[in-house]
Amino acid sequence: MRKALRFLAMLVVAAALAATLGTLVPRPLWPAAAAGAGTRHILVLKNPIHTDIAIPVDDAVRQRFRFLVDAGIPADAPEVRYIVVGWGGRAFYLETPSWSELKAVPVLKALTLDASVMHVDIAGAIAEPHPDVTGFDIDEARFAALLDYIDASFQQGPSGPLVIENAAYSRFDRFFEANGHFNALVGCNTWTAAGLRTAGLRTGWWNPMPASLGLSMRLYN
Repeated sequence: MRKALRFLAMLVVAAALAATLGTLVPRPLWPAAAAGAGTRHILVLKNPIHTDIAIPVDDAVRQRFRFLVDAGIPADAPEVRYIVVGWGGRAFYLETPSWSELKAVPVLKALTLDASVMHVDIAGAIAEPHPDVTGFDIDEARFAALLDYIDASFQQGPSGPLVIENAAYSRFDRFFEANGHFNALVGCNTWTAAGLRTAGLRTGWWNPMPASLGLSMRLYN
């Protein structure tokens, strides 16, 4: 029993050390070369365990994401200001629309290994400042790179991204098949962090939770 408790304590200490170093060690280590004018304002939206990236829309962005309308998301509505995108574990995302519906199997899959899905929602104006919203200005080239990163996260079929039928939280969002596998080390927040680095921003080296990602973003940007 004592050996088991000692091993558990070592795991907790190792996880805490990894999370601390993952937050305090920047990635990339050195700032990128100076960018052009920050003409695009992206947002990072968070809750206690998950982060999304909100992309400002214009005609070009609507055209690039036109498959959303085909999937039933009214992304072409004039009041839409942002397309909100996140990556996550299939079981947890699809089977846990609210905390009251939390089940053991999706949690177990999230901690071990699961297929992944993309979740896409739309939003009107998003108020800033707000504790759960962080905005960053990036230039056109890095905005284009971020869109490429998001696009590459969708599994593609003959007609574009593969929508998951009968899977949504509301009539304004949909789930799509994604590339990659989800686990405790490579999760939704590490996907967000990688996207932000693609956009020319710096994150911590490993950010498994929104709190560590948010702290590293404040430290290095």
